[in-house]
Amino acid sequence: MTHFRLTSAAALITLAPFAAQAQIDGGQISSDALVSDPTVVECTLTDGSAASCLEITVKYQPDDLEIGPFCPTTIEDEGGIWDWDGDEAGLYRIDGEFLKMLDDMGYHFYDEDGTVHVFDIRVEGPTEANECISGSVDEAVEMTMLIPTTPQMADAPVSLGTVAKVGVSLSGVPIFADAPSVLDTGHMPALDVCAGHVDPGGWYHYHGTASDLDTVYEHNDVDGSCANAIQDSKAQFGYAFDGYAIMGSLEHDGSVPRDLDECGGHMDGNTYHYHSTGEFPNLPTCLVGLQAEDNFSTTAAAGIGSAGGPGGGQGGPDGGGRPDFEAIASDLGIDAQLLMQAMQDAGGPNADLAAVASSLGIDEAALRAALPQRP
Repeated sequence: MTHFRLTSAAALITLAPFAAQAQIDGGQISSDALVSDPTVVECTLTDGSAASCLEITVKYQPDDLEIGPFCPTTIEDEGGIWDWDGDEAGLYRIDGEFLKMLDDMGYHFYDEDGTVHVFDIRVEGPTEANECISGSVDEAVEMTMLIPTTPQMADAPVSLGTVAKVGVSLSGVPIFADAPSVLDTGHMPALDVCAGHVDPGGWYHYHGTASDLDTVYEHNDVDGSCANAIQDSKAQFGYAFDGYAIMGSLEHDGSVPRDLDECGGHMDGNTYHYHSTGEFPNLPTCLVGLQAEDNFSTTAAAGIGSAGGPGGGQGGPDGGGRPDFEAIASDLGIDAQLLMQAMQDAGGPNADLAAVASSLGIDEAALRAALPQRP
């Protein structure tokens, strides 16, 4: 891969083929998050064409960024937020009232004394049927992202499913789509009030447009406010992985966006951009542009983008690639992050599959059938 080092962090790259004058300012990415200045590199887009991409490498979380709380310690405490999709669906603060509602529905997240079941997904697995997922950070971890310097519309939008890669915020925090559902896994990967949490690999990322969450809280009558991102519904939040900007829920002049497409974006003059909404998760539901192949990687030992985690590659151990844990977990009806963690705990590539199946409460034969065949 050829690198073209930018002379300063304020590197300019073209935003869209429709308007040559519109440019992305690489210097918008906070220096508090950057490991090094952004670099222009050669890359391959998802249609197979050669292109140039901005390579951005960031830390496990920006300097001085305060994150959490995620899971409450007891039902007397208040944690972060959760977008519940079962009966009485809606956005909630994770507190005693919410957890008691789930308890009445058969989801028992706390003991008789009110202690909430919590496990740290980076270092351990769950021991109860229902647990709140927290995560400890790994300060050594770095993430590298590729964003096309000249965004191009794809033939058709690409839908963003659970934990799909969305983009990067101007604060340098990666952005991902909706978190896994409690209905699928039994466990709750709690978000803080800025819609972020820690990946099993030990790095912080967003699952919502953090700079416009107060709009969501007001719209949904939720007691919350994101303090680690300036709240401005007219401001830009970040860039999607196709290179188009992600804006707040209003236009720069304060007007309501019109004629939004299925992905939540539209043309503004000669350029395209996405808008957040008053609903959660307030992110694009699909991406309209071509993305770079292998556009997200991390030095983390586990989790999204790692060598053995979801998003880390396709194929199997004898096919030159890595298992697609996202697809495998979907087939098995379990959480991809929990599957990856269980495999890691049981020996990695040579994991004891009986132990993995037992820890996840799934059939061993089904697990073996879903995984790529070992050589």
